[in-house]
Amino acid sequence: MQPTISIPQHWGYPRFTLEQRTEQGTILGVYYYPNGTELAEQFDEGWRYVLMPNKNSDEISYLKEDQIQPLTPEELFSEITAEIEFYQQQISILQQQLVAITGGSTNG
Repeated sequence: MQPTISIPQHWGYPRFTLEQRTEQGTILGVYYYPNGTELAEQFDEGWRYVLMPNKNSDEISYLKEDQIQPLTPEELFSEITAEIEFYQQQISILQQQLVAITGGSTNG
């Protein structure tokens, strides 16, 4: 069963999605300040996003929708390609370690 999120019809739909990569970082969370609430009166109605600017840090940003810029398709392609290359290198290192501890035998 797929997880589902219901958004009330009188709220606008969020522009960004969970785990989306943006210029400001990766989106970890989304929340909404509905019209007529104290938070909306104080900080404006609308969507807010929790972003992690760097996956190797515990730093978190809280930004309004208009403060976030999506990555271009080229930037996204480049970022994902670099991440794939990093993990392929890690796999290669781990495979070398396995060969070293098994004396060249890969079946245990």
